[in-house]
Amino acid sequence: MWRAIASNALTLFIILFIAAAGLVGWGQSQYKAEGPLTDPICLRVPSGSTMSAVSADLVSRSAVSDGRVFRIAADYTGKASQLKAGSFLVPAGASMADITDIVTRGGQSTCGTEIVYRIGVTRTGIQVRELDPSTNRFVEVAEFDPTDSEVATPEVYTRRSAEPDTRFRVALAEGVTSWQIVEGLKSVEVMTGDVIAVPPEGRLAPDSYEIVSGDDRGDLLALMEARQTERLEAAWSERAADLPYDTPAEALIMASIVEKETGLAEERQQVASVFVNRLNQGMKLQTDPTVIYGVTNGKGVLGRGLRQSELRRETPFNTYVIEGLPPTPIANPGLAAIEAALNPDSTNFIFFVADGTGGHAFAETLAEHNENVAKWRAIEAERAEN
Repeated sequence: MWRAIASNALTLFIILFIAAAGLVGWGQSQYKAEGPLTDPICLRVPSGSTMSAVSADLVSRSAVSDGRVFRIAADYTGKASQLKAGSFLVPAGASMADITDIVTRGGQSTCGTEIVYRIGVTRTGIQVRELDPSTNRFVEVAEFDPTDSEVATPEVYTRRSAEPDTRFRVALAEGVTSWQIVEGLKSVEVMTGDVIAVPPEGRLAPDSYEIVSGDDRGDLLALMEARQTERLEAAWSERAADLPYDTPAEALIMASIVEKETGLAEERQQVASVFVNRLNQGMKLQTDPTVIYGVTNGKGVLGRGLRQSELRRETPFNTYVIEGLPPTPIANPGLAAIEAALNPDSTNFIFFVADGTGGHAFAETLAEHNENVAKWRAIEAERAEN
């Protein structure tokens, strides 16, 4: 009798063992199998969250086929305790194993909210953007001018800027002045530290800089200056021969003039060739942006046309009066303008004027230039009538 009971017990144990092994095998296959997501999602894991809460969220969004398998497997692999806070992009078809890895790997958030502090030539703006998982592109949800006292700060900015997984970025437009950058950084509320002095003109690299809450403004300016130095040194080492400037500092001045004279990338080398040709022929540069800088000292935009008295007045920046380059850059040029100044097109152009399309018409002779000016005046007159 006891022998029969022992035999039956052993049989039952074997059956249960096989069933358990089968269940584990099924669970492992489910954990690693392609998931049910048909479109990417952005999964937000708040600080202090648990794998159970994440599992419930995933189930509600049909991202996993079985929440229990997800929780048990994450615990079994020892990853349940490694959960990281943040906003994470979960791709379509992600397995439970993939998702576990995504939320425990750590590092920077891969989706969610990004706040961009834009420092431009004419205005400073704050943009709140959310990543659209379906396109993997950021979509603007709010934008405002922090210097406009009549515009209320959007609630979404206040709320999102306080969330720990929000990413921040400072974006500088090409052609901004150092004063504009320093003033713009004052609007970046998540940064700390006062700026004692405005950095030298032209020495800050226009670019997009990722920051974190609490970063120091002075440290960011130092990074901008280091990046501009690297760009200038690299471009100087690859410069064309026989340029009419002898130092990187002079090349930076030319780059700033090119930057302010055209916003079209395809024109920069042509514009640079005009000024190089003028210098080589002993002509004055005769460029309005330098005169404007002498009036404003780089503190904002002029907001009106130049007066004849300003064009005639002798200042270090009035290139209608002085010979050669002005004493300093007139803005912070981007990389393309620096490269154009050091590798200009080979042309015989010495004149250019707006052509009505946003670009310029170039000319080798004064007669050709006068014809182009007449065409531009006609366009201006027609626009004024309309």
